[in-house]
Amino acid sequence: MDALAAMDSPLAVEIRNRATAWIAEFEAEFPGDPQTGILGTSEEEQARFDAFADEAPCPALNPATGLCDLYSWRPMTCRVFGPPVRMAEGETLGCCELCFIGAADQEIAACEMQVPHELEEQLVNETGETGETVVAYAIVASARR
Repeated sequence: MDALAAMDSPLAVEIRNRATAWIAEFEAEFPGDPQTGILGTSEEEQARFDAFADEAPCPALNPATGLCDLYSWRPMTCRVFGPPVRMAEGETLGCCELCFIGAADQEIAACEMQVPHELEEQLVNETGETGETVVAYAIVASARR
């Protein structure tokens, strides 16, 4: 958000306002700590996350165009959503089922994307923040730094 704020301050403010409104709307049902935005790790919280705010648009999406206003700086979850990825060595290959309707397992495997884990490590080193969250909390947290 810092780079965006330097390039287009009004847009950065607009995105932060959308993120703040998103949090206000959904924080009561947040499956974790609604103050920090860190997702819970209990089985119950993980189960609640699976359906949490599924129908709500991401605050980074421009409501007029439907395009991501943060695309160049999009978070890891956005970078790896859809294509087949393994989040850890030996883990099952996961993908968005809607992207691969009728595809054979070997066709899906041929599309596997390597996750740039070093980006996540770099961000943790830069911010000192760990724990999983959602885009709205990440946007608001960046404004606090």
